[in-house]
Amino acid sequence: MSDTTPYIRPDVAMFLQFLNSVPGPKFWEVGADEARAMTTAMRDVADAPVGELAVIRDVSIPGPAGTIAARIYDKRENRDAGPVMVFFHGGGFVIGSIYTYEPYCAEVARLLDLPVISVDYRLSPEYPFPAPAEDCEAAARWIATSPDELGLEVTGLITSGDSAGGNLTIVTTMALRDRPADVPVLVQHPIYPVVTLDADWPSMREFATGYLLTDEAMAYFGDGHAATPGDYRAEPLNFDQSGMPPSLVTTASLDPLRDQGIAFVEKLKNAGVRVEHISAEGTIHGHINIRQAIPSTQQDIEANIAALKSMLVEAMATR
Repeated sequence: MSDTTPYIRPDVAMFLQFLNSVPGPKFWEVGADEARAMTTAMRDVADAPVGELAVIRDVSIPGPAGTIAARIYDKRENRDAGPVMVFFHGGGFVIGSIYTYEPYCAEVARLLDLPVISVDYRLSPEYPFPAPAEDCEAAARWIATSPDELGLEVTGLITSGDSAGGNLTIVTTMALRDRPADVPVLVQHPIYPVVTLDADWPSMREFATGYLLTDEAMAYFGDGHAATPGDYRAEPLNFDQSGMPPSLVTTASLDPLRDQGIAFVEKLKNAGVRVEHISAEGTIHGHINIRQAIPSTQQDIEANIAALKSMLVEAMATR
């Protein structure tokens, strides 16, 4: 335990006080279907409205085990050829969906002024490791071909996602590094990613309870996903990161996953990858889709997207 009390933003403290006082079972105490229903209900209470966009449209992606649902968000009805963001939602590979991340994806589409395609990969425990990663790689490869169904001419990919989706961002980008798709990954943006099965980190101990993502929740996700130790899709931190695209990595100071995210930043730096690290101080894991409950999150998202825009301009200029 840290010798000093960590800094907590006032709106984060209020949200945690509310969250930790809510009666009834927690999502890790119920089955997957009920946990997903609880997460879905949480969006309407805790996240911002979706807001206006010119395009919110569903598409179907051919996957390794059937159709993968996806949704396109775009502030423009018509668009010239250019990059798109491929987004992989969080939720420990067990919960989370296009619906629960729709406000965030819509906001990114507005701020980045590029199409965002949110991928509804298969979830564990019904489809354990490596099913989610297989779907995400397949989706990214399909999007890279500019299929007619997209109505977009794709010139490059931005891979992004948070938590479990941060893992899926990294391992999809690694797969496309090793066997390139039709267009390159220009930038990757993992947000508080899970990059190892090793739980021996100071932040894991310091923030194990009371900060939204608890040790019980992580055990629940781990049991459901059943990742294979030693596989790059489970533990990308332990694998070579050389040749990866420019990377923007966001961590949160009150997050159990903070230290492994910082270790991943160092791994990229040591591999010679262009990397920027944004630490969201005084806030928690999962903050990007609780903007209504934690209003200061809006500034975090805007800072992330501003940095991402700069990296993208730089990456496109050097190609």
